[in-house]
Amino acid sequence: MAFEEKMEVIESIEHFVGQFIDEKMKDPENCWQPTDFLPDFSDADFADKVKVLQESIANVPDSVMVSLVGNMITEEALPSYQTFFNLLKGINEDRNVASQSAWVRWSRLWTAEENRHGDLLNKYLYLSGRVDMKVVEKSIQRLLHNGVDLQTMGDPYNGLIYTSFQERATKITHVNTGKLAQKSGDTALAKICNTIAGEEAMHEKAYKFFMSKIFELDPNGGLLAFVSMMKNKISMPATLMDFGTEKQQYFNYANITQKIGAYTSHDYAGIIDHLVKHWGIDKLLGLNEDGNKAQDFLSSLSERYYKLADRMKEPNEVQLVWLNR
Repeated sequence: MAFEEKMEVIESIEHFVGQFIDEKMKDPENCWQPTDFLPDFSDADFADKVKVLQESIANVPDSVMVSLVGNMITEEALPSYQTFFNLLKGINEDRNVASQSAWVRWSRLWTAEENRHGDLLNKYLYLSGRVDMKVVEKSIQRLLHNGVDLQTMGDPYNGLIYTSFQERATKITHVNTGKLAQKSGDTALAKICNTIAGEEAMHEKAYKFFMSKIFELDPNGGLLAFVSMMKNKISMPATLMDFGTEKQQYFNYANITQKIGAYTSHDYAGIIDHLVKHWGIDKLLGLNEDGNKAQDFLSSLSERYYKLADRMKEPNEVQLVWLNR
């Protein structure tokens, strides 16, 4: 489909974006805030509450702590993600972040909700006393300094495929990290992870819904975008964390999440399988030759990734990062 026609599709589904906002998104006055989960400095027993927090997190394994820190750093790079979304063609043609168009409103509401995730995890980790916060803060700044390259080339179809995949991946990571925290006895941390995962699930639902409308109006274009993103492989948003240095913090974080089961190669394959089934890729009709080829490729893709995941060896040793020694 020509570029102009893609822009027409993006414009034509904008009212569905507005509908989702009106029906599903909460007003900030009715949302949870990080302080709802944290000791209050103004309370006389603040020190006692911090002590309880530290005792609860003390038994969480170091590897789970690294997963938690990596999740937090990823969330803290939010300015790059909002920029990425607003730079997709057809999303913010007026280049006005205060625009009342549904696409730009969505980018703000999505960002406003996501912003609390990093704030909450950052404060919790700071109070835990187990994390070298200066090293973590450098990682956050370095990631923001380097930006993100999500391989979408400014194409809105590619962007919606990416966000559908990534929101599900983030949800899975938070859920699994929460389970590991619960197993270690930190119920407060488990609740935090599950709360964040719940919002990631809502955002996943939104992006999958937006993309489903593209498949209805332009199945060939949607399929080609899906194939393009899968062939490029979905890069996690924090991959450039170490760019320009000799550090391997992201590599070590990824190895640890694989080893402890927070986010694995099987999860990657599972997300492909889920999206293919959710969008009914094998049932799409009215396809041209390229669309039929893309449909065939995608219909068997998850099976290939599952086989690769089965052959992948678990890291024998992992290097801990970001923790106090």
